[in-house]
Amino acid sequence: MAQNSEKDAPALSSRFAELNKFAQNQEFAKALKVANRIVHEFPKNETGFQCKVVCLIKLDKFEDALTQINKNKDLISSVAFEKAYCEYRLNRTQEALSTLRKIPQPDTRAKELLSQVLYRLEEYQECYDLYRDVIKNSEDDYEEERQTNLSAVIASLQLWERKNIDNPGLEENSYELCYNMACYLIGREDYKGAEQKLKKAEAYCKESFEDDPDVTEEEIEEELGIIRVQLAFVLQKLGKNEEALQIYNQVLKNRPDDVGLLAVASNNIVTLNKDQSVFDSKKKMKLATGDNLKQKLTSRQKCSINVNQCLLHLYTNQGEQCHNLAAQLKKQYPDMAAPVLIEAAQFVKEKKAEQAQKLLNDYAATHPDKALTTKLVMAQLYLTQGHVYEACESLKALGDLRYKPGVVSALVALYLNQEDKEAASEVLVQTVSWYNKNQPKSSSLPMLMRANADFQLKNGSPQQAAKMLEELRKKKPDDPRILAQLISAYSQFDPEKAKLASKDLPSVEEIAQDIDVDQLETSFSTLGPKYMKKKTDAAPSPGPAGDMVV
Repeated sequence: MAQNSEKDAPALSSRFAELNKFAQNQEFAKALKVANRIVHEFPKNETGFQCKVVCLIKLDKFEDALTQINKNKDLISSVAFEKAYCEYRLNRTQEALSTLRKIPQPDTRAKELLSQVLYRLEEYQECYDLYRDVIKNSEDDYEEERQTNLSAVIASLQLWERKNIDNPGLEENSYELCYNMACYLIGREDYKGAEQKLKKAEAYCKESFEDDPDVTEEEIEEELGIIRVQLAFVLQKLGKNEEALQIYNQVLKNRPDDVGLLAVASNNIVTLNKDQSVFDSKKKMKLATGDNLKQKLTSRQKCSINVNQCLLHLYTNQGEQCHNLAAQLKKQYPDMAAPVLIEAAQFVKEKKAEQAQKLLNDYAATHPDKALTTKLVMAQLYLTQGHVYEACESLKALGDLRYKPGVVSALVALYLNQEDKEAASEVLVQTVSWYNKNQPKSSSLPMLMRANADFQLKNGSPQQAAKMLEELRKKKPDDPRILAQLISAYSQFDPEKAKLASKDLPSVEEIAQDIDVDQLETSFSTLGPKYMKKKTDAAPSPGPAGDMVV
């Protein structure tokens, strides 16, 4: 601090005493006037200047405070924290980060502000490390608040960055901590656990405010709204869409001041509406995409809302808007498949299948990690046009993913639909060969070998079936079903082999010893009357019975 002459000391001391009195009484407008006099009379006094800046901050005059700081370059180092705080409150978050980074030896308050800045910038890992350092090296009355903030950071790491962080084991003695733990569990896809935590948070929230006369009903509903919207999301994930929709609509009916909450609830209603209630969805999407949401949503939330808006354009036949937003999203999120798939669907809707195919092919070529999604969509696109073999080629272009049981099943079904048994057989043989070479211990291999053997037997290739069953028997030598099937295959082309193999069948006594005759009799007496009832009532029933089967 700049030195003041001895003759100025009494006057300066008097001014500070007056300033302190007003500050103690929270009269910051009066305190500011005193601080202005100090700065005017003692322009080099750092403490007086700092008090002036603090008074402006207390009066929420952040822009004025910044102006004063930037005008006094000689004193700026003494108010670096205050400068960063003003920038933070004015949503100039990057500037606040830059200011805080320049503080040579940050104290606890500077570190905590830096943590808040990092959280807003979604730099969760550094924020987490910094909070842990602050908590470790602090002993004051703000421990509970720091624990709550730390739990929010941990939840964000798990929820937004999918980093598997061990449960921190923080005490859940407030609704904020319960809410943050629920978010953590959502990130781990433990929706049942999250539902319990959110209901606990709701109960805590009501209890914490019920005896506070200074809190209005509207303020309580505002706090509860955040918990309830998250609960609705969890219910949505659990397939309880009606319950979720009811909660979303109730929160919106209360008209909360939190525009971020409005946006999330509105967006989630749109996802529930899908291609129904499009007029309602359009209204909700306006609430979810307002200009006032820039600082209220995370980048992941903004991305999800934009994708849903693009999808809504598709549903509502707004082709040009759909293409424009898809192009914007592809540029902004080049590795995300959703806008590509939506635009492809829009092309199909416009009867431009070739453009859709080109779009998907180009994306698959530059994003091999997304090949499964794009190739499956391409296969579906070919099928809608009746091009079955092209659909099969699209699936076969998946590389090693083509050997997944689901893809193999689809290929076999498609080839059989075209009565191309040879191609279906080739798919099964190649698949078993691939698993033998690349994943010989996979649980899928025995299943695929059995499926291959069944197919070959049914389609007149007993030698191929026998070869497969011989390999399978080596893996499961004591399975009588495999042996019986192998004997059946041998009998069609080599009766001697069948006769020889049949010697390995277990005796009737061995088979019978595992049979519970009493249980069989009970089963017969249970099943018999039901069967007999159907037999005696064999006339076809008119009306809806056929519909029930469908």
